[in-house]
Amino acid sequence: MKATQEVVLLSIAGNDRAGVSAALTKILAHYDAEILDIGQAVIHDTLSLGILFRLPETATSGPILKELLFKAYELGITAKFTPVDDRTYEAWVQNQGKDRYILTLFGRCIEARHIAEITRILFEQKLNIDNIQRLSGRVSFEKESIEKNRACVELSVRGTPIDENEMKRQFMEASKSIGIDISFQIDNAFRRNRRLICFDMDSTLIQTEVIVELAKYAGVEKEVEEITEAAMRGEIDFSESFKQRIKLLKGIDESVLDEIARNLPLTEGADRLIRTLKRFGYRVAILSGGFNFFGRYLQTKLGVDYVFANELEIVNGKLTGNHIGDIVDGQMKAELLKKLAFKEDIHLEQVIAVGDGANDLPMINIAGLGIAFHAKPKVQERADNKISTIGLDGILYMLGFRDREVD
Repeated sequence: MKATQEVVLLSIAGNDRAGVSAALTKILAHYDAEILDIGQAVIHDTLSLGILFRLPETATSGPILKELLFKAYELGITAKFTPVDDRTYEAWVQNQGKDRYILTLFGRCIEARHIAEITRILFEQKLNIDNIQRLSGRVSFEKESIEKNRACVELSVRGTPIDENEMKRQFMEASKSIGIDISFQIDNAFRRNRRLICFDMDSTLIQTEVIVELAKYAGVEKEVEEITEAAMRGEIDFSESFKQRIKLLKGIDESVLDEIARNLPLTEGADRLIRTLKRFGYRVAILSGGFNFFGRYLQTKLGVDYVFANELEIVNGKLTGNHIGDIVDGQMKAELLKKLAFKEDIHLEQVIAVGDGANDLPMINIAGLGIAFHAKPKVQERADNKISTIGLDGILYMLGFRDREVD
């Protein structure tokens, strides 16, 4: 009989089959073993299982290890035993107080070079990877499916970065150079309990700028596009650019609005994302520098809860070139986001904001999860998270959803 309680790490590897965990833990239960940690992963029908257990003071490890080894042989798997001394165990316990982060890597496909580059950065920042799991479904090699493929792995990371800002800069550079999206979030209760998502509309929720579509009917497309692009790049004050653009729309018939609304091209993944989040109790808002007419159309189509956008003045069935009420600019979007969070009785950390232009940055930067979606370079640089490779439903990966939970 030993004076101290033995701690042993049991490592199992082999072909996955039903009943492995049940058989091994039954033996551990017979010897009154205490489970200190347990983890299991299955990759392409290959099982990897680890159980860290402690024996009672009255027990010795010999009989239990012999029985576990025999059962592993019966099951056709390999068993390895590693004794853990007190110092090693206590060092492991102390690690539980360190900061934890979730790193999400996603795109159309994931290659070895993607993992190699990201894990290199983590290693240089002295961060440890506790767990890696795949969130995406299994990838098809069929030609017709490849363009719509999504691939995602999530890494649970522990430690304190040497230089967090430098690490994020390296992630951004890596994302550009290797063509993959990278999200890095603090792993806390807020991350697991987002409750409100706020979208920009034009070039985010829909794949067009509605004002440009209107300009085509007025024959001023080139002029409006030039002003729009300058505003989205942050080179022109949004409110002033807004006034300049709608003046060019004077005289357009009201029926044109309805025609454009019926043909709005939804962004890839928009419907899947909103349908999923609504099913899990999220509230959805459109905060747009565009127009209420189109926001309300999307509200009906997608089940959006709130719409705040600009109101075009219409007299005798035609646009006057003026607007009604306050202009929804960048600062207004941020204020509206705060008001909605207050109305829903949630913390700002529980809010997601998604946009592509400079006027979206104020709301992106105050939300718990701010995302630059297929955004201009300056916007990507100033946002903590971005999506550039897949559709809006990539946000589900950032929230920890697995494809099988959605589809």
